[in-house]
Amino acid sequence: MARYHGQGGRVYLSTTGAGTAVQAVALSSWSLNQPTDRVEVTAVEDGNKTYVQGKRDISGQFSGFWDDTDDALFDASESTTAVKLYLYPSADAPTKYWYGTAWVDASIEVGVDGAVSISGSFQAASTWARQ
Repeated sequence: MARYHGQGGRVYLSTTGAGTAVQAVALSSWSLNQPTDRVEVTAVEDGNKTYVQGKRDISGQFSGFWDDTDDALFDASESTTAVKLYLYPSADAPTKYWYGTAWVDASIEVGVDGAVSISGSFQAASTWARQ
């Protein structure tokens, strides 16, 4: 079992549903959340609460630094179609990643005491998979 440093993480996204996914530059972090719906089905005679599992809810966030040569995140957020999104924990393990189409939101933050930063969030627009 190998462990990896987070500096090798990568995000690839397209700017339209039909576009080709390209690496998003200047990102410093990303996260993927996969909570699953659970419904309580406890009966009177059960010794404890019990649940059944439903569907996963795929969403996540990313953040980094604004680069005036790369508008991919903002273009993706303005797309009227869901975009392609690929999340790699490490470039050193290129066969391990999550992917699917997503709706993307983007933000930019400018402050007198720091770098111009960008952030975004996404929610699944189709069934996601993991390689």
